[in-house]
Formats: sequence, C-alpha cells, structure tokens
Amino acid sequence: MTCPSYWHDALIYLLKRDETLAKLITAFPDATLINQHNPFHTLMRAIVGQQISVKAADAVWFRLEALLKSISPEAYLGISPEELRQCGLSRQKIAYITHVALAFQDRTLNPENWQTMDDEAVIKQLTAIKGVGLWTAQMFLIFNLHRPNVLPLADLGLINALHRHYGNGQKLSKTDIIRLSQRWEPYRTVATWYLWRSLDPVTVQY
Repeated sequence: MTCPSYWHDALIYLLKRDETLAKLITAFPDATLINQHNPFHTLMRAIVGQQISVKAADAVWFRLEALLKSISPEAYLGISPEELRQCGLSRQKIAYITHVALAFQDRTLNPENWQTMDDEAVIKQLTAIKGVGLWTAQMFLIFNLHRPNVLPLADLGLINALHRHYGNGQKLSKTDIIRLSQRWEPYRTVATWYLWRSLDPVTVQY
C-alpha cells in the first residue's frame, strides 16, 4: 500500500490556500490516502459502499473478506450468490460486482491502459459496465489511480462536510461548491479526502 506521490506537495499547497482545510490537515497529521494496488478490490468495495453508510459497508466488507480469502475476479466468481447474500450483499450488488469481475476476465477492463487515459476516458470506460456509475468511477480514480484533482459532487459525505465547515449553517449549492473547490485545484482529491476524514473516525479507504 502506497501514498500518492503528490501528497506532500498537495499538503503544502492546501495549507497556504485554505485556512479551514489547513485546520483539518493539521488535525490528522498521520492520515493519508493509500492504494491497495488491486483495481478489482477498489471497484468491488466501492459497489459495496453504494448508498449505505460507511459503518454498514465496512460490516459487509469484513464478512466478504473472510469468505473470499483473496479479493480477485476469480475468487468472487467462485462463490455462490447465496453465500454472498449471507454477507449482506443485495442481489443487485451481487449482479453489479459480477459484471465487473467478468469485465476484468474478458479484458473489457484492462488496467494496463488506464495510466495513459485521462479522467474522463477512464470514467467513460468504467461507467459502460452495468452497476458502475459516476460516483463509483470517481472513487476508482481517487483510490486506485490516485488522480489528484477529483471532486465527487454526488458524494453525501463530502457534501455534509462542506456544509459543516464552509456553509455557516446553510447548505451550499453545486455552484457554490464548484467555486469553492477552485482554490484547491489541482489537488481537489486531497481536499476531498480530508473533508471525509473530518466526519468519520475511521479512515476512508477503498
């Protein structure tokens, strides 16, 4: 597991650019985004986390890890839907992860190509897989590809953190958030990660 190569530079940059964010960075000096270096792991965990709380997603994930032993397309496809259901996965999410596993097997998803593709091209490829929406694709950009400037506007945790730290008791519009985020570019991924960290005692990792 490794930290993004740009992390240190991003912290220096953000500490100077945003007083509120600087306080969050200072509050969590040892925290960092890490990479599992397993693209199937990241996509699978993101699908598990779709539309449920971090705590609920963690509970399902721990049961899946115990069942699978190895997080890979082959291991996942070797488990029956009944066993996966017992871990807490819905039938819909089982189907979604199956689509992803098969896409890796038939090379529809080819990790070797991603390093030369820009963010939008990766998102387009991923969202062509049934069950992988924009949010899941953005989680992949953040946690697996370590792209530095991702702002997942549909993420409820990020929105809640922005309201808390920047809203002065008022909800921020999408326009407000985009305008605010301009001060973080080209490191909106890092800003997003610290805003997540401010809400949850457990470090968010996919």
